[in-house]
Amino acid sequence: MTEFAAITGVVEAYFDGLYHADIELLGSVFHPKAIYATADETPLLYRTMDEYFPVVAKRVSPASRDEPRRDVIEGIQFAGENTAVARLRCSIGTKDFIDFLTIVRTDGEWKIMAKIFHMKERES
Repeated sequence: MTEFAAITGVVEAYFDGLYHADIELLGSVFHPKAIYATADETPLLYRTMDEYFPVVAKRVSPASRDEPRRDVIEGIQFAGENTAVARLRCSIGTKDFIDFLTIVRTDGEWKIMAKIFHMKERES
């Protein structure tokens, strides 16, 4: 498997985890020390994985509401052998998200180290 395919697999599992509100699946793709942040809330929203996963667990999943999936990988760029950035689009409920995931390889596995995102209400 190429490194690009490995990262694509991480991103696809991330999309599936969000769509099904599956914290076990999300836990498999996020590094335990990863951060979650957005400047679209005041004050800046910042969470650790220990804070983020319980929020996801309480959600009514998009899958249970039969929401259409709007998952798109807009790009993946490598910064070196062990670091990459992915730009993604997805939707949950009435919100559209642009996610920037920093993905690092540690112990031979690619994991999301940071999720920084922009969100807005869907216009359509």
